[in-house]
Amino acid sequence: MSTRVLIADDEALMRTALKIFIESADDMEVVGEASDGVAAVHLATELQPDVVLMDMQMPRMDGVEATKAVLAASPRTRVIAVTTFSSTSYVVPALRAGATAYLVKDTEPSALVAAVREALDGTCVLSPSVTSELVASIRETPEPPRPVTLSAVETLSERELDVVRLLGQGLSNSEIAAELHLSEATVKTHLGNVMAKWGVRDRVQTLIHAARAGIVRFD
Repeated sequence: MSTRVLIADDEALMRTALKIFIESADDMEVVGEASDGVAAVHLATELQPDVVLMDMQMPRMDGVEATKAVLAASPRTRVIAVTTFSSTSYVVPALRAGATAYLVKDTEPSALVAAVREALDGTCVLSPSVTSELVASIRETPEPPRPVTLSAVETLSERELDVVRLLGQGLSNSEIAAELHLSEATVKTHLGNVMAKWGVRDRVQTLIHAARAGIVRFD
């Protein structure tokens, strides 16, 4: 069955572009379009889409409040924030509201389609610029969390290190799989192993730990 996508953006040109990108994939279809947050919530409640591509700045109701309302009305729906801004002042509220992924609007069409597929599995996908902003913000906090110990880094296999380094470049699971000639399932297994060894719960925390351990750099 096709992945059913709802597009919410107040710019008609952007809605058209996103629709073209999504419908270029054989396994996806756009089931509705909304030009403001209230309409997005109404359509999500009515259509129960698999994924909503949600702009963060819209009239009548912004993307953060719309995300909360969509997930309350349609808990199985995944929301992907698609917006112009990568600063933490926009990213953190969107993720706290329940967005599964956060992409900036200059994301390549192939990366957008890949993010939709990964969001269905609950994978948090972030644009590289967003990841850099988050890591930089956490580094600058007065009391940073305890860094990864050397022994924890040494427990990673060479393949797990490869996966983490590519994750630090902003690659999605599918892109990492292609780069390393692995299946996506194998990449997910490696990431799961890394998270278990480091005691972290998601990709963002994995990248923060990797940055503190010197495995990846965000310059």
